[in-house]
Amino acid sequence: MKRHASMVLCGLALWPVAAAAQPAAGNDQQQILGMRLFNQSCRVCHTKPTIISPQYGPVLSMDSLGGKADVIREVIANGTPRMPGFKHTYKPSDIAAIVSYIQTIPAPSEAPPATAAKPNASRDAD
Repeated sequence: MKRHASMVLCGLALWPVAAAAQPAAGNDQQQILGMRLFNQSCRVCHTKPTIISPQYGPVLSMDSLGGKADVIREVIANGTPRMPGFKHTYKPSDIAAIVSYIQTIPAPSEAPPATAAKPNASRDAD
């Protein structure tokens, strides 16, 4: 019983991560494969793993690289100066699946604007 409870708690703890990894729309086989490959190779740099860990690459979404599938495919295949290319790791159909999945990820919402003045700025002036 104790083991079952710990497995349930572990599953509940990982649920937000698994829910975030689901395609936003259109669960076709290509997007599911793309999500799996993204989680295998891309998530480590393109998502913030914990509160204290840094994020190395930009957040990816349907708006990445102007939302142009051919440009996203090119960057994944050939890489950039800061990112390895995956053309020797994945077949073109696998890269297309990753692109298909990325195009289902909603664009991140804007962060709230920072306040310009300190709350007690008028006291400091006296």
